[in-house]
Amino acid sequence: MTEQTKTTFKWPITIYYEDTDAGGVVYHSNYLKFFERARTELLRAQGISQHTLLEQEIGFVVKHMDIDYIQGAKLDEHLEVLTSIVNLKRASISFCQELVNLEGRILCKATVKVACVNIKQMKPQAIPSTIMTEFARVS
Repeated sequence: MTEQTKTTFKWPITIYYEDTDAGGVVYHSNYLKFFERARTELLRAQGISQHTLLEQEIGFVVKHMDIDYIQGAKLDEHLEVLTSIVNLKRASISFCQELVNLEGRILCKATVKVACVNIKQMKPQAIPSTIMTEFARVS
């Protein structure tokens, strides 16, 4: 997925001191934050507001994640999170996400499955048709 395609969403990030551990590389759990932010920005880029979703009692929760740490990211590096939709179902979306440096080298890669839920009941529900339409367009 490191080559840009029409279905790949790019989100730039910079590594700050707060992101790193005592060894000077990004602490492992912070990669999850980078991936979460990129998925949020993908929603925003499609005109989907999380505030609006919350008002409608709709949320997306991570159901499953596989992650591979390939090479540590370091302080002050300018990187990109590449996100693509690999599977769109009635109540879930699967993403492929890669953290790459500016030369395109993959530092970390994850597959993430999120489920659409009613946030009051925390039970699965169908993804709203407006979101399905937007994501079907880019997947």
